[in-house]
Amino acid sequence: MDIFDQLRLGGPVSVQDPAFAAVNEVVLQTISLCAKLNQSGDLSTVRHLLGEITGQAIDASTTIFPPFYTNFGRFIQLGKHIFINHDCSFLDLGGIILEDHVLIGPKVKLITENHPLEPAHRRDLLTQPILIKKNAWIGAGATILPGVTIGENAVVAAGAIVTKNVPDNTVVGGIPAQLIKKIV
Repeated sequence: MDIFDQLRLGGPVSVQDPAFAAVNEVVLQTISLCAKLNQSGDLSTVRHLLGEITGQAIDASTTIFPPFYTNFGRFIQLGKHIFINHDCSFLDLGGIILEDHVLIGPKVKLITENHPLEPAHRRDLLTQPILIKKNAWIGAGATILPGVTIGENAVVAAGAIVTKNVPDNTVVGGIPAQLIKKIV
């Protein structure tokens, strides 16, 4: 099993492992491509550069407004008709999937990475994927933490910190996010 498989399985993965150099190599390429993406004023170029970062073609129906940040990029999967507003950060070593028609507000953070509590292993990585299902809307400044699934048609209120799964057709908000109401 290579280091990328280990990350997808959730770790722990030691950054001291010599194989982690392959991850750092991708990170450096991604940093360079993100810099180019964030200098572009052309949405087609942004899609093309994000495609280079993720290793997949980004559908023409998807809109990303720079700046956009990711530390790795290869574990991001985007559906169609996605909108990602300004100044979002996707830390994707655990994997991020956005299904079709997802809306991501400005300054949203999707974080799939964590660290063990034990001081001797604190630099190790623990990863869990984030899944945002069809037609979900993540409000401005929200943070989605590792292992969370946002249900179909769900809404995450601005500024929320989501620590657990959000059911389909619900609105959540607060710190930590709690159910506000069901969408009829």
